[in-house]
Amino acid sequence: MATLEVSARMTVRKGKLEGFKRQAAECIRQTKEKDTKTIRYNWFLSSDETECEIREAYEGSEGLVEHRMHIGDALNKLFSEFADAHMVTVYGEPSPQLVAMAGRMPPGSVTWYSFLQGLDS
Repeated sequence: MATLEVSARMTVRKGKLEGFKRQAAECIRQTKEKDTKTIRYNWFLSSDETECEIREAYEGSEGLVEHRMHIGDALNKLFSEFADAHMVTVYGEPSPQLVAMAGRMPPGSVTWYSFLQGLDS
Protein backbone atom coordinates (compact mmCIF):
# COMPACT_ATOMS: atom_id res chain seq x y z
CA MET A 1 0.00 0.00 0.00
CA ALA A 2 1.39 3.40 -1.00
CA THR A 3 1.86 6.11 1.60
CA LEU A 4 -0.31 9.18 1.29
CA GLU A 5 1.24 12.43 2.52
CA VAL A 6 -0.63 15.61 3.42
CA SER A 7 0.35 19.16 4.20
CA ALA A 8 -2.44 21.23 5.76
CA ARG A 9 -2.09 24.98 6.34
CA MET A 10 -4.27 27.43 8.20
CA THR A 11 -4.17 30.76 9.95
CA VAL A 12 -4.82 31.26 13.64
CA ARG A 13 -7.65 33.70 14.33
CA LYS A 14 -6.56 36.87 16.07
CA GLY A 15 -6.91 36.56 19.85
CA LYS A 16 -7.55 32.80 19.63
CA LEU A 17 -4.02 31.39 19.97
CA GLU A 18 -4.47 29.70 23.35
CA GLY A 19 -7.74 28.09 22.27
CA PHE A 20 -6.08 27.03 19.01
CA LYS A 21 -3.26 25.34 20.94
CA ARG A 22 -5.72 23.52 23.22
CA GLN A 23 -7.75 22.30 20.26
CA ALA A 24 -4.60 21.20 18.41
CA ALA A 25 -3.63 19.17 21.49
CA GLU A 26 -7.10 17.58 21.47
CA CYS A 27 -6.74 16.62 17.79
CA ILE A 28 -3.35 15.05 18.51
CA ARG A 29 -4.67 13.20 21.57
CA GLN A 30 -7.55 11.69 19.62
CA THR A 31 -5.25 10.75 16.75
CA LYS A 32 -2.91 8.89 19.13
CA GLU A 33 -5.80 7.08 20.81
CA LYS A 34 -7.95 6.17 17.81
CA ASP A 35 -6.01 6.01 14.55
CA THR A 36 -4.46 2.77 13.33
CA LYS A 37 -3.05 3.89 9.95
CA THR A 38 -1.50 7.27 10.77
CA ILE A 39 2.28 7.36 10.28
CA ARG A 40 2.91 11.07 10.99
CA TYR A 41 0.77 13.88 12.42
CA ASN A 42 3.00 16.83 13.37
CA TRP A 43 1.81 20.38 13.98
CA PHE A 44 4.08 23.40 13.37
CA LEU A 45 3.41 27.00 14.36
CA SER A 46 5.05 29.95 12.54
CA SER A 47 7.49 32.11 14.50
CA ASP A 48 4.89 34.87 14.83
CA GLU A 49 2.26 32.29 15.89
CA THR A 50 -0.24 33.35 13.21
CA GLU A 51 0.02 30.35 10.89
CA CYS A 52 0.05 26.59 11.38
CA GLU A 53 1.13 23.75 9.15
CA ILE A 54 0.37 20.11 9.81
CA ARG A 55 2.60 17.47 8.20
CA GLU A 56 0.78 14.17 7.90
CA ALA A 57 1.39 10.70 6.46
CA TYR A 58 -1.00 7.77 6.25
CA GLU A 59 -1.06 4.18 5.10
CA GLY A 60 -2.90 5.06 1.90
CA SER A 61 -6.17 6.90 1.45
CA GLU A 62 -7.86 4.60 3.92
CA GLY A 63 -5.66 5.99 6.68
CA LEU A 64 -6.67 9.58 5.98
CA VAL A 65 -10.36 8.64 5.72
CA GLU A 66 -10.11 6.81 9.05
CA HIS A 67 -8.32 9.77 10.64
CA ARG A 68 -10.93 12.26 9.47
CA MET A 69 -13.72 10.04 10.80
CA HIS A 70 -12.02 9.78 14.19
CA ILE A 71 -11.30 13.46 14.76
CA GLY A 72 -14.00 15.10 12.65
CA ASP A 73 -15.74 16.79 15.56
CA ALA A 74 -12.45 18.10 16.99
CA LEU A 75 -11.42 19.49 13.60
CA ASN A 76 -14.84 21.06 13.07
CA LYS A 77 -14.44 22.87 16.40
CA LEU A 78 -10.92 23.99 15.42
CA PHE A 79 -12.20 25.55 12.19
CA SER A 80 -15.40 26.99 13.60
CA GLU A 81 -13.71 28.73 16.55
CA PHE A 82 -9.95 29.09 16.12
CA ALA A 83 -8.64 28.76 12.53
CA ASP A 84 -9.24 30.18 9.06
CA ALA A 85 -7.90 29.84 5.51
CA HIS A 86 -7.59 26.05 5.60
CA MET A 87 -5.70 24.70 2.58
CA VAL A 88 -4.68 21.08 2.02
CA THR A 89 -2.12 19.56 -0.33
CA VAL A 90 -2.27 15.79 -0.86
CA TYR A 91 0.67 13.82 -2.26
CA GLY A 92 -0.13 10.36 -3.59
CA GLU A 93 -2.91 8.47 -5.29
CA PRO A 94 -6.26 9.19 -3.60
CA SER A 95 -9.10 6.70 -3.52
CA PRO A 96 -12.50 7.68 -4.95
CA GLN A 97 -13.82 7.82 -1.36
CA LEU A 98 -11.11 10.33 -0.38
CA VAL A 99 -11.75 12.47 -3.47
CA ALA A 100 -15.48 12.52 -2.65
CA MET A 101 -14.75 13.46 0.96
CA ALA A 102 -12.46 16.30 -0.15
CA GLY A 103 -15.16 17.48 -2.54
CA ARG A 104 -17.12 18.74 0.48
CA MET A 105 -14.38 21.28 1.21
CA PRO A 106 -14.56 24.78 -0.31
CA PRO A 107 -13.53 24.89 -3.99
CA GLY A 108 -9.80 25.39 -4.45
CA SER A 109 -8.87 24.39 -0.91
CA VAL A 110 -7.43 20.99 -1.89
CA THR A 111 -4.53 20.46 -4.31
CA TRP A 112 -3.61 16.96 -5.51
CA TYR A 113 -0.14 15.80 -6.58
CA SER A 114 0.74 12.34 -7.91
CA PHE A 115 4.24 10.90 -7.52
CA LEU A 116 6.58 11.49 -10.47
CA GLN A 117 9.92 10.12 -9.24
CA GLY A 118 12.44 10.43 -6.44
CA LEU A 119 14.79 8.44 -4.26
CA ASP A 120 12.02 5.95 -3.50
CA SER A 121 11.20 5.26 -7.17
